[in-house]
Amino acid sequence: MLDMSLIIMVVVLALVFDFINGFHDTANAIATCVSTRAIRPGVAIVGTAILNFLGAMISTGVAKTIGGDIVVSPTLVNEMIIIAGLVGAIIWNLLTWWVGMPSSSSHALIGGMIGAIIVSAGVAALNGWGILKIVLSLIISPVSAIITGFIIMKIIFAVCHSFKPAKVNLAANRLQVVSAALMAFSHGSNDAQKSMGIITLALVSGGFITSLEVPDLVKFLCALSMALGTSVGGWKIIRTVGGKIFKMHPVHGFAADLNSAVVIFSATLLHLPVSTTHVVSGSIMGVGSAQRVKAVHWSVARQMVTAWVMTIPCTAVMGALSYVILTKVFF
Repeated sequence: MLDMSLIIMVVVLALVFDFINGFHDTANAIATCVSTRAIRPGVAIVGTAILNFLGAMISTGVAKTIGGDIVVSPTLVNEMIIIAGLVGAIIWNLLTWWVGMPSSSSHALIGGMIGAIIVSAGVAALNGWGILKIVLSLIISPVSAIITGFIIMKIIFAVCHSFKPAKVNLAANRLQVVSAALMAFSHGSNDAQKSMGIITLALVSGGFITSLEVPDLVKFLCALSMALGTSVGGWKIIRTVGGKIFKMHPVHGFAADLNSAVVIFSATLLHLPVSTTHVVSGSIMGVGSAQRVKAVHWSVARQMVTAWVMTIPCTAVMGALSYVILTKVFF
């Protein structure tokens, strides 16, 4: 009975994490199009929620990576470990949302799980190569976004140099509706799968299923939870991502959205989890640097990078502490 109660708690917390991830990361999908006034905020949020849901339903490759690459074997973790990891990630997401600082929900989840596993089953239970692959994808993706964002913006400048800026921005304003939609779809395709992977890991470790194949009901619930969270919106983070890194015009917003969508969806096809927050912020930095390096507010960028670096160690500590506290409460 206790095991069933703990499984239910894992599912509920994973869906709560997904919901928080949705409103925490709404900025990723709509910050650029809202800041450039290409789309009205209300319309952008509703459209993003729908596209997040649809994107989350197309694949489970990232979920299998999360479920299978953090720990050596599902038998080495139990429901309490997973609950503790989720609690650590949720606390961090709420703290960074409260102060309006973009941070990675992916980093938070990975860090929370690592901390809970270390304090319970020991370092030997961690899948070193699997974690290295995940961490490298989280690190390389924003760097790639900066580089490709810079290149895409330079190409747009080269193609449009003979046109008046007003005409270019008018066209980009209309095209940004499409690029923002692609960004929202790709966001759902990657981010919602992380909770799917955690729930599936719990079901395997509890003996409810025999493999890391994501059940259809789990896929649907995670997609719906993220979509509902997205519909709430995270306005503090939207303001930071949309305006404080770089003052964007429609052409910049179009380039940033298009670049982010390509980077994130490429990672999804490779079954690699990425931080959509990092990718979007990296795209904006790359696009801004193509305009003029000094146009980017690097002090804000440094604060965001600091939050990125702090996330995994901080959530690892939170996950470890959560495990210690929860085991004392339940046992």
